[in-house]
Amino acid sequence: MRVIITGGTGLIGKALAKSLVADGHEVIILSRDPSTAKLDGGVRVEKWNARTGDGWSNHITSDTAIVNLAGAGIGDKRWSEDRKKLILESRTNAGAAVVDAIEKATEKPRVVIQSSAVGYYGTPGDTILTENSPAGEDFLADVCKQWEDSTKAVEAMGVRRVVIRSGVVLSMDGGAFPRMLLPYKLMVGGPIGNGKHWFPWIHIDDEVKAIRFLIENDAASGVFNIMAPHPLTNTDFNHEVGKTMNKPAVIPVPKLALQLMFGEMAIILIEGQRAVPQRLQELNFGFTYPTAEPALKNLLKK
Repeated sequence: MRVIITGGTGLIGKALAKSLVADGHEVIILSRDPSTAKLDGGVRVEKWNARTGDGWSNHITSDTAIVNLAGAGIGDKRWSEDRKKLILESRTNAGAAVVDAIEKATEKPRVVIQSSAVGYYGTPGDTILTENSPAGEDFLADVCKQWEDSTKAVEAMGVRRVVIRSGVVLSMDGGAFPRMLLPYKLMVGGPIGNGKHWFPWIHIDDEVKAIRFLIENDAASGVFNIMAPHPLTNTDFNHEVGKTMNKPAVIPVPKLALQLMFGEMAIILIEGQRAVPQRLQELNFGFTYPTAEPALKNLLKK
């Protein structure tokens, strides 16, 4: 099978590419500047403009999966109006490029995996969120809605499409998790705010495993939540981190301090979603790390 990945130089894309290559699949990463892409051996890098299918639509065959992960980092910089515009347009433009490439391709791909996030649901407190739960109304929810819709047109072309709403991906190779560990190393770890908001997490191995499961399962289409089946409150997750690291987890990070430091972007730290992977479980997907304790022990090698 050939797998074309947009946004393949990010945390999830690199891990997915490595897993696929190890099993003998052909992987093509699309990059605006292939000369700067640092990837494991066995991965091809092709240039794209992140807006159209020009230069790469000819790589699409009937045994091709397209995994659309492209988008500017949500938590990389403070949200100025220009940054918010980039966050949205980098996603919708990439989706438009996928649609354009499939329209131009001689053969249609096996599946399109469209990335999204649990931010789709907004911040509805303790409500349990399944794939049928309504969208929120804040900035991230709007980004997720437009991100998901950006490739919807491929369904009218007869292409199976899967939308993945991922939780916080835990990996030592990047993303939010290494930054979350710093306060513990300084002996000042603890919950954020009152710690009552929910933390939908998933181990990087299960994120990759779920994406591959959805690529390979021809019966899978539509929206899938991708996070561990046992979400924790922020307090409980931080307790597990502290226990695994043998560090205290009792010093809360004031909500106001985060709002002053990060502005509107603080919402990704001080709010959360009690989301569950209902549809994955209905398809009998087997999580390697369904609970936090073994996941953290694996990541921290305890």
